[in-house]
Amino acid sequence: MPVKANSTAALVFFLLLGLGLGQRGVAAERPNILFLFSDDHAINAISAYGGPLANVAPTPNIDRLAREGAVFLNSFCANSICGPSRANILTGKHSHKNGFMRNGNNFDQSQWTVARDLQKNGYNTAVIGKWHLKSNPVHFDHWEVFPGQGSYYNPVFIQSDGSQKKFNGYATDLTTDKAVDWLDSRDKTKPFFLMCQHKAPHRTFAPALRHLGSFDQSEIPEPASLFDTYENRSRTLSKNEMEIDRHFDWAYDAKVRKDERGDVTLPKPDRYGTPEYNRMTKQQKAEWDAHFGPKNKQFLADFKAGKFDHQDLVRWKYRRYMRNYLSTVKAVDESVGRMLQYLDDNGLAENTIVIYSSDQGFFLGEHGWYDKRWMFEESFRMPFLVRWPGVVKPGSKPTELIQNIDYAPTFLEVAGLETPSEIQGKSLVPLFRGDTNEWRESLYYAYYELGEHAVPQHFGVRTQQHKLIYFPVSDEWNLFDLQRDPGEMRSVHADPAYQQTRQELATEFTRLREMYEAPPFPKKH
Repeated sequence: MPVKANSTAALVFFLLLGLGLGQRGVAAERPNILFLFSDDHAINAISAYGGPLANVAPTPNIDRLAREGAVFLNSFCANSICGPSRANILTGKHSHKNGFMRNGNNFDQSQWTVARDLQKNGYNTAVIGKWHLKSNPVHFDHWEVFPGQGSYYNPVFIQSDGSQKKFNGYATDLTTDKAVDWLDSRDKTKPFFLMCQHKAPHRTFAPALRHLGSFDQSEIPEPASLFDTYENRSRTLSKNEMEIDRHFDWAYDAKVRKDERGDVTLPKPDRYGTPEYNRMTKQQKAEWDAHFGPKNKQFLADFKAGKFDHQDLVRWKYRRYMRNYLSTVKAVDESVGRMLQYLDDNGLAENTIVIYSSDQGFFLGEHGWYDKRWMFEESFRMPFLVRWPGVVKPGSKPTELIQNIDYAPTFLEVAGLETPSEIQGKSLVPLFRGDTNEWRESLYYAYYELGEHAVPQHFGVRTQQHKLIYFPVSDEWNLFDLQRDPGEMRSVHADPAYQQTRQELATEFTRLREMYEAPPFPKKH
């Protein structure tokens, strides 16, 4: 809805600003919105969240947002997979309502999106980087996006005219360059809405050349559940295909190419090859080989000499995975620093709300895994850090349950616009102001992919203390006490002591499904 005198939401918003809401400035100047987004960035790899890697792999620029704004401690996705999460954000709806339930779907661009209303009501809009919604962006004044997942090295960008162009360099740097270029060239008479969206640190965990070896001398802490046997939970867990042990690919993931191995035969899997390496220039390959070549040679010699038992090999792959993943994160953190510096240098910081998030979390060896999808905490959680000078209290750490369907209504309220009745999320602006009255007490989750990585469709509800998950394929329920069992190692669904909790959560699960008009469960197998 346009910003006009009879728009109640806009009028109240601007009156509050004019009366000194959080000591902000001139009411008539609508805030810019800078949305910084990555892919598969686990909160345990963001030092502001204080996880086990905080001292090993600090993220000082992302942490700046936490220091000057807020870090939300209970931020979650609605569907832990790349494309659907992005659709949740653009539409403010759960996957079954926006139609993008799985990565293979096409995003229906005729439906309402937050970009449409922002553009319609005077915002200069742009999206740059990873899109992953198949159909090209609409309601953006400018866009340059990767086809599909995109590539780390010398990537192709689809241009706003539909053409494709290859650029030499590293994807994270190029995405940032293009975002800065657009900020320089945009219509400066309008406020802006910029979605700067990185591929990193998505698989294949290919770091920038300057960051190779950044953590080679670091002691990477090992998660307690690295060798999880999946007992005391759904039997579907043991059928997964995302284990560092059994499914981490030697060339694709661990960066040990076939042409380096000589007569050494490594255990499976070895399916995908080296697509990033194949894209590199001769000079890029030389730098890559200078780093990985000697290390791979030593590993292969030790493996051939029988120096690795089964657990030793898993630990070697875990360390290789983590060093590459964390090195890939470094470029993302540098990008955040560049964007914040741009705002400072151009006098934009005070009137720009900056959000950092990622499409979902990621397993960093917990439960032996390296992917996402499951409703377990490491995958279900997503980072959310926000800075809005004069509104968000610096250094605050809200604990309310928020979800990515809340982003669209938040952007609308920031812009002084009304939220359409069809939107299922809630604006976070009250939480930014410290108003926690009448906030939700539970979240609904739904995963709809058709067995990729052997992760079945599953659905659930989470409160501050408990989580209930239903697995239709096996007709099983799991219940977790997140205070007593934060690692989710034992379901207490059958425990008589949790009978009342089980009933309360089942009732809440049904209530949420009815409220969100969720479709029936898939047929049991």
